[in-house]
Amino acid sequence: MVEVGYKLSAETYGPKELIRQAIRAEAAGFDFVEISDHFHPWLNSQAHSPFAWSVLGAVAASTERIHLATGVTCPTVRYHPAIIAQAAATVALISDGRFTLGVGSGERLNEHIVGPGFPATVSERHSRLREAVEIIRLLWSGDYHSYEGRYFQIADARIFDLPSDSPHIAIAAGGAQAAKLAGELGDALFATEPKAAVVHAYRNEGGTGPKYAEVPVSWAADEGDAVRAAHEKWRLALMGWKVMSELPNPVNFEAASTTVREEDIRRNFACGTDLEHFVSAAKTFAHAGFDHIVLQNFGADPDGFLDFCSGGLVDRVRALPGQ
Repeated sequence: MVEVGYKLSAETYGPKELIRQAIRAEAAGFDFVEISDHFHPWLNSQAHSPFAWSVLGAVAASTERIHLATGVTCPTVRYHPAIIAQAAATVALISDGRFTLGVGSGERLNEHIVGPGFPATVSERHSRLREAVEIIRLLWSGDYHSYEGRYFQIADARIFDLPSDSPHIAIAAGGAQAAKLAGELGDALFATEPKAAVVHAYRNEGGTGPKYAEVPVSWAADEGDAVRAAHEKWRLALMGWKVMSELPNPVNFEAASTTVREEDIRRNFACGTDLEHFVSAAKTFAHAGFDHIVLQNFGADPDGFLDFCSGGLVDRVRALPGQ
């Protein structure tokens, strides 16, 4: 059976609104909420980017059943992995074990703002991520630890507040190389495209855990309004991950996405109120092998979308057969 998640859109809403939506998502029947960890929004028109870890702590304290996940955080440039190990352990405690740590190699948009900048090569980003996961797991094992890696070091470090069971680590992958890393080091896979090849690479490397994926949709009572809202604030989603990982600032995404048309949005995303259209979009991901499907709403009416979800969409997605 598929588990169904709700994307807390930290790029388009402030922290209090995200907390409110998470509480509503729990009432609407979602299994988990997921939030990205950005410093900048993708576009200036999105206008928000609160600190994800503060939101997660508040959501954990304000809910009872629903699970939480980062989708995803980069523990290698803007943060040292020891800090993420501590942050994740704390959220796991506040949520009574309802937290999954999603990690990835990051985007220049968020990571270039500090230190030496964003690594130029994918291989270095993956090497850094490998060391980061090793450090996080080491610190979660308790006691004092030191670590001497090529990119990261810790010296006599100990996390004093640890949950009895460590959070699962989901590793983001857009291609086979990262999927293999997820299968080797992670407890779960995280993706944003319905690529069966990514799932296969994860499984072939020994990955047996949950497989998370985000499904972009746009709900509005009027289909045209849904298309326009998605185009205004989320047209960048059609640019492809290679572009999305490399541009440094929202102004660059504004310029690069000018060629995306409303008809492109209509063709690629489920827009409007047609339940079957939304289910079909989710089905594409389920058939590719994903079993934790996150509904990411690009529409401007989150309450209308949550009512739509509780009125049948969550149950229909949950019942989708997997690969």
